[in-house]
Parts: sequence; C-alpha cells; structure tokens
Amino acid sequence: MLGLVYWQETAIKLGVIMGVVPVTSLIFVYVFLFKMMSYMQSRLGPMETGPHGTLQIIAEAIKFLQKEDISPDNADKHVFVMAPVVVLMSTFLLYVVIPAGPDLVVQSLDTGIFYALAVSSLSALGVLMAGWASANKYALMGGLRAAGQLIAYELPLVLAVVGVVIQAGTMNLQGIVVAQAEGSIFGIDWIGNPYILTQFIGFAIFMTAAQAELTQTPFDMPVAESELVGGFQVEYTGFRYLLFFMAEFGTAFAFSAMASVMFLGGWGLPFIDSTDNILNVVGPVLMLAKVMLVAFVIFWVRFSFPRLREDQLQKFAWKFLIPVSLVNIVATGILKVAF
Repeated sequence: MLGLVYWQETAIKLGVIMGVVPVTSLIFVYVFLFKMMSYMQSRLGPMETGPHGTLQIIAEAIKFLQKEDISPDNADKHVFVMAPVVVLMSTFLLYVVIPAGPDLVVQSLDTGIFYALAVSSLSALGVLMAGWASANKYALMGGLRAAGQLIAYELPLVLAVVGVVIQAGTMNLQGIVVAQAEGSIFGIDWIGNPYILTQFIGFAIFMTAAQAELTQTPFDMPVAESELVGGFQVEYTGFRYLLFFMAEFGTAFAFSAMASVMFLGGWGLPFIDSTDNILNVVGPVLMLAKVMLVAFVIFWVRFSFPRLREDQLQKFAWKFLIPVSLVNIVATGILKVAF
C-alpha cells in the first residue's frame, strides 16, 4: 500500500511487533500488578519513581538488565539459553494476526484463529526446555506440571473458539469483527451482534482456559512458590528472567485482545461502515478499552482466588470445561442451521 518492497514491509511489521510487545507488558504490569492489586489490598503501590510511580517498571527492567547472568553448572547451556527465547517468540507470533483497525493488522490470515491458537501452544515447548535444561528437580517438576496443564487447557481454549467460528462463518479475525459489527440480534442492529451475548458460555470457557494458559492464579501450579519456589523459572536471573516476565504479560495482553475481537466486537462499531478510515483512528482506542476491560477480569481473578490442587486443576478441565464446550458447539451448530 505504501509502495514498499516485500522485505521493507516485513522489516517495518517486525519492528512494530517488537515495539508493541514490551509496551503492552509495561502497561499491564503498571496498571494491574502495581496499582490494581495495591488498591485491592488497601495500599498505594510504588509512588516514588516518576509521577504516581509510573517509571517504577522502567527501573525494574533496568535492574534486571544489570543483574549477572547465571546458569547452573550442570545445565544444558544451549537449551537453557534458548528456552525463554522460545516462550517470548510464541508471544511475538500471536501479535501478527491481532487487528486494531480495518487496515491495522500485521497480516490478515484466512486461518487467523487457527494460527493464533497454534503459535500460543509453542510456549509449552519453551517451558519444558527450561524445566529440563535447568538441572533442578523443582524446575523439572514445574516444567512437567506446565506441560500437563497447557495440554489440558488447550482443548477447551480451542473448543470455546469453535462456536465463534461457526457463528461468524470465518476464521479470519477481521471477518469476525465485521460479522459482529454488521450483524443483528433478535432484529436489533444498533448494537450489532457482539458474540458475548450468544456465546457467553464460550466466552466464560475461553477466559478460564486463558487464565490457565497464562499459569496465573488459581492455575499457577507450575510456578507455585510455596511448593516449587518458582518452578521452571527458578534458575533464571537477570535478562533471561525478564524475557519470561515479558512473555507472561505480553501473552496476557494478546489473549485479552483475542477475547475482545471474538466476543466484544474488537475495533468495530455497528453504526460506522467497517471500511471507513475513521476506524483506523477510533478502532485502536476502542480496542484498547475492551482489552483493558477483559484484562481487568483476568487479573481480578488472579488476585482473588486461592491456588487449586493439581488434581482439581486437571479434573476441572477434562470433566467440566471440555464437556460444556462440546455442548456449546452442538447448540451453536443447531441454532445456526435453524436460524
């Protein structure tokens, strides 16, 4: 569109993603980890570094960068080094298909949802690499727990999305946004057809599975401090630990963005044509507001619920979430054919 050759467009897109992921991580850490959790616990959080503590996260990042890079003597050095890179790469790849406007997407794929769910599962490989290569029994236990948990909750995550795909008739994330903006529910079209109204069960399952994929409370068994003293991250320090930290919050933003696109209409507005250029300006603001709303729910649960036992965690996925998601798919298919 700008008359650039392929490698120039690719370089610009890569630069945008490499800039966006750290920024989204900074936003989430400051707003939710530093401030929201503080207010929930009747305290102020960091206040001294910058106005209202806004520069505290920058100071924390500099602190991690200054720390010595240590690896265990018995560790598999190459695998140990690559593990956080693999986890962070999974996060970067998620952002490729997340749209923020009619033209504001790195790559609009026809199989966008399939791609996003596929690359999100790559993080399990990095976690296993970290657990095994650390030469630490706690790290290995954390890695094995994470692998079992991610495999169990990957299924309801995928099945929750199937209902949206059936209703929208496309796996393209831009197409799903347009379908919600231009649709109607019970003959009412002024609000469009946000799928959270018709796929509220799918939304609840997706949010629960996303919480588990992020290994956040009450699904934080792989990094349980009281049992595994940090799990697969226990031997990581400095910059490498920072990569894990950035991947966690960057992925939280990506899952929140996916939920807002699939269930809340994303950047679309029902009273504005989906091809109108004004949505390239308004869309990102609307998208960010929805992402922050979804993320509020994720972190609210994280700060409110106790940790599950490992057996409870697995039973909840296999005996409850997966059967309910299958029923939701069947009901969606029947209603799609009937109406």
